[in-house]
Amino acid sequence: MSQLHRITARPEQCGGRPCIRGMRIRVKDILDLLASGASREVILADFPYLEAEDVVAALEFAAAQADHAVLRIA
Repeated sequence: MSQLHRITARPEQCGGRPCIRGMRIRVKDILDLLASGASREVILADFPYLEAEDVVAALEFAAAQADHAVLRIA
């Protein structure tokens, strides 16, 4: 089941960047933590207001963004 409903983007919050459930933690913040080697368990312990599904939503959002078609003009 998709968790993308957890991602919000509001122009007045974090410069319109995608955030988790209207909070001021950006999708990028979670992705940066994961990329630096932090486990989901560590992230959830450090940010107790996050839920496991929020981490899944960040990954799902990133995967969807990476699937854009590339148009090459020769």
